[in-house]
Amino acid sequence: MITSTFRSRRVFAWLFALVWVVNGLACKILDLAPRHRAIVARILGDEHALALTRLIGVGELLMAAWILSQWKWRWSASAQIAAVFTMNVIEFILAPDLLLFGRWNALVAAAYIALVAYAGFGHGSPRLRPA
Repeated sequence: MITSTFRSRRVFAWLFALVWVVNGLACKILDLAPRHRAIVARILGDEHALALTRLIGVGELLMAAWILSQWKWRWSASAQIAAVFTMNVIEFILAPDLLLFGRWNALVAAAYIALVAYAGFGHGSPRLRPA
């Protein structure tokens, strides 16, 4: 029998992995959203922007694989939160004009972080047991 916790974790895993695959593969590796490359160029320099953007995309695909594996669920939630928070703070400061929703992108990122935190540490997450 599959528990509702397991089922909901699987749904969250597929949802989160989809976000990382779309952003990593479509937007960065396949360069279907050139503004991602423009953001990298603005922050890290123009010379190797395409290569660095694709490298970031590979990292995002690895994040998706980790999420789908459901290995160290809380660690993957923490890594997602740290990555999304860090990327969005840097972009908010250095490239707000290149973001899909401008500075409002921070709200989208905050909503994603809240959902990941809920899935990773609240609903569907095993409680820590006292030693």
